[in-house]
Amino acid sequence: MDVLMHTPESLRSRTAASLLVASCMLGAIGAPAMAADVHTANVATVYAQNVARTLSAYGQVEPTAIVRVRAVDPGTLSGPRVVPGSVVTAGEVLARIGGPRMETLLIAREQTLHSAQAREEAARRALEIVRSQFAAQLATRQGIDAAQSELAAARAAVQTAKARLREVQDLRTVRAPTAGIVIAVQAANGEQTAAGETLLTLQPAGKLWVRATYYGTDATLLRVGTTGRFQPSGDGDAIPVEVEAVASSVAPDGGRSVGLVATGPVSPAWWVNGQWGTVDLEGPSRQMVAVPTSALILDRGHWWVLVHTAQRDEPRQVVPELSRGWRTWIASGLQSGEQIVVQNAFLEYHRGIAQSYQPPD
Repeated sequence: MDVLMHTPESLRSRTAASLLVASCMLGAIGAPAMAADVHTANVATVYAQNVARTLSAYGQVEPTAIVRVRAVDPGTLSGPRVVPGSVVTAGEVLARIGGPRMETLLIAREQTLHSAQAREEAARRALEIVRSQFAAQLATRQGIDAAQSELAAARAAVQTAKARLREVQDLRTVRAPTAGIVIAVQAANGEQTAAGETLLTLQPAGKLWVRATYYGTDATLLRVGTTGRFQPSGDGDAIPVEVEAVASSVAPDGGRSVGLVATGPVSPAWWVNGQWGTVDLEGPSRQMVAVPTSALILDRGHWWVLVHTAQRDEPRQVVPELSRGWRTWIASGLQSGEQIVVQNAFLEYHRGIAQSYQPPD
């Protein structure tokens, strides 16, 4: 039996030759395919979409109007029955105004009424006497007419005196002109009040809206009738709102305020004056290119993407408009149909940074 013997040198030569052939086959077949798959996975084509712009701002619930209850005549305030936060009904007595001047005026008006009533009674009796005399042919028709005229004048005087007395009585009594909530009380018990002085301030019931201020380009897009939602801070569900009024001028800080009302018939019961929240309005829609947020690169205060071309990946500055989750819409800098690097874009952008800096000796 013949035995084929190999020296170590010949075995090493055969092994090296086999490894070289396998390596060449792998390099010719497998390596280019793998590189192409990785490169394709790093690039994505971007497209334009219609995106509704959302206008966001902080808003606060406040009254659409407030009512100031004033003193018509000077006097002394007595018996205030309300405090800030009190709920009042229309016509409810809130306080009284007295004092020497008010008492003197009240007595004078009461005396005027008594005099007018006495005149009316005298005129009524005089008319009865003239009518009796006319029946006995002791008076003329002109006498009856004169007596009737005097009675009519006396009755008118009584009505005027009563109205003037009620006026003084109303001046003494401070009543709520409308139903609502007392916001502030500006006068205390026993305080001397002047004519026209504010005694308290009311917030009319159900008269609440949200006031928000918008800045920049968002302020130019505000229109009456624009709809959105108000999300109160803390607890509470978001509620649909609509722009009721837009300020005609810009504030010194550059903001423009809007008033928003609930789209329902009345304000929500949980709305509280002074409550803060976020107002999101549905602005006009426009076409923008959407990119994965991971493709954005922040460098020197600007945003960039790597645009893939047949020659190389080129950095390009872009202006992001808004982000939702993992997507960001670009306002300018990209066109629909272009390809960008979406994986490891930051590393690719800064690939040559090590060549630009030398470590210190």
